[in-house]
Amino acid sequence: MSRTSLALTLSLAVLSATPVFAQDHAHGHAQAAGSVAAEAADAAAAVDAFHVALKAGDTAVALALMAPDVMIFEEGGAERSRDEYASHHLGSDAAFAAASEATVTHRSGWADGDIAWITSEGRTTGQSNGRAVDRLTTETMVLKRHADGWRIHHIHWSSRAHG
Repeated sequence: MSRTSLALTLSLAVLSATPVFAQDHAHGHAQAAGSVAAEAADAAAAVDAFHVALKAGDTAVALALMAPDVMIFEEGGAERSRDEYASHHLGSDAAFAAASEATVTHRSGWADGDIAWITSEGRTTGQSNGRAVDRLTTETMVLKRHADGWRIHHIHWSSRAHG
């Protein structure tokens, strides 16, 4: 994917996404707490674009946002590269994202030079394999700024049943 195509795709994904910290008037939820430092805003936008791509089933864009040597930790397991993730959990993660609704309730982010880390807490609800899902979630992403934008180098996902 060319630098221009990736920039356009990211811009469209971010602009079309529901704002992460939008207030949910229908359910009375308060605005999400936390703050993302100004220097980490573009990295946070890359995290959001990753999730938008997964939900849309656009696995090519999701993979383009990851470094080739990305390390993903989830439920005690590890995937040690973008290729390994693509061949194991990418498809099921995209299907789950499409079938569920994720809400971020707290997000913080910091950057130091070309390294940023974005932490998010939230709740995911929906259906998976015919069963109801209601999970409290945490996510940490470490990103590095490359010549063509921020890339995800590490993800740590964790969740537990709500209630």
